[in-house]
Amino acid sequence: MVDVSAKAPSSRRAVARGEVRMKPQTARLIKANRIAKGDVLAVAQVAGVTAAKRTDEWIPMAHTIPLTAVRLTFDVDDRGGALRIEATAATVDRTGVEMEALTAVSAAALAVYDMCKAVDREMTIERIRLVRKTGGRSGTFRRAGER
Repeated sequence: MVDVSAKAPSSRRAVARGEVRMKPQTARLIKANRIAKGDVLAVAQVAGVTAAKRTDEWIPMAHTIPLTAVRLTFDVDDRGGALRIEATAATVDRTGVEMEALTAVSAAALAVYDMCKAVDREMTIERIRLVRKTGGRSGTFRRAGER
């Protein structure tokens, strides 16, 4: 791990996104809350928050940091067959929260796959990426083409 002890704590925030591509009928089932295992979006929400809080257990060189907020949002596209996931993580610490936001999106997407695999094994998890981060020595990052 990198030694961050000389850095001053500061407010940091990161936003990550990803998609689960699926058959349009699978997206319709999610939207209607008709997946046999239960409420897909509620389970994905809990999976994402839980994973963000445990990022240091998943990612070997990640620091243990106190999260001040983790928020996930979902956008179901039942015409195009996609579920878009966005996670925002925040802290006041010496190191950033990019990995926590990325981990939240990843775990939420995996939970969606698990919940829906009985009806659609061809789902794919795609485009997990950091879209923005603020705070810290490196300042603000915004991925080109993202809002």
